[in-house]
Amino acid sequence: MIEENETAERPVVLVVDDAPSSLGLLCDALEGAGYTVLVAADGESALERLELVAPDAILLDGMMPGLSGFETCRRIKADPAHAHIPVLFMTGLSETPHVVEGFACGGVDYVVKPIRVQEVLARLHTHTRNARITRMARDAVDVAGMGTVFVDAHGRIAWRSPQAAQWLPLLGPVEHAGHLPRSLAPALTPGAAVRAGTSTGVRLSVRNLGVATLGETMLLLAQERGSQPGRLAEAALTPRETEVLSWLAKGKTNRDIADILGMSPRTVNKHLEHIFEKLGVETRAAAAALASGQLA
Repeated sequence: MIEENETAERPVVLVVDDAPSSLGLLCDALEGAGYTVLVAADGESALERLELVAPDAILLDGMMPGLSGFETCRRIKADPAHAHIPVLFMTGLSETPHVVEGFACGGVDYVVKPIRVQEVLARLHTHTRNARITRMARDAVDVAGMGTVFVDAHGRIAWRSPQAAQWLPLLGPVEHAGHLPRSLAPALTPGAAVRAGTSTGVRLSVRNLGVATLGETMLLLAQERGSQPGRLAEAALTPRETEVLSWLAKGKTNRDIADILGMSPRTVNKHLEHIFEKLGVETRAAAAALASGQLA
């Protein structure tokens, strides 16, 4: 089930069920399909596991004694470090209210007990692959003194890049835990571009790049050079163009970028044409140098 180019690193799946012995067949099938399987018997144990490892996906029993699967999922999604992990619910309760609750608390899919192993493998393969591609694309945008933040519809930080994670605590107080600093609230307006300063004197340009995945708003934070924002911050690249430029800066070919982002090389080339125009450059080398911080 795992594709050949993904076998170098075995995906990790956390299975959470109050009767894990009943899932022996499923766990064996997951191991046989190339996954590393971790098991937790309740919600609290699952959260403790997440302090030690970030799995590629979570299979979660919806109804458990103590901390329910639904509440466990809410806590996972409230943590920006784990919010990207796809959660698939396993439940014998197929009634509409429980299905709706599973999706409302952040689940991406569900399977009904008794578990059909091949169905779980197929769904899990799709979600883990998509999650990995999304994570790679998000990681790629930390270039040239830039960072990204994804904010969900409730104003909570769904994910932030390593560079953004360093800046956010330095941008002033927050209204609620897990939300943006108050100084960045104006940036949530569609199309907004604001400036903010950190407590260490770093000046940032913050641009709203619109809605990205899962209805989340993407903010691009760029360190300003001198008294004016850098060319990258002023270029108003789309989220997709930012991803393409990031991989270009890492030395990837059009075909490599196409494979990573799930598009055709021809589409990558069209994105690059737009990027060159917006940045005011004519070559791949110039665009890559700008993204790598080698040009002002």
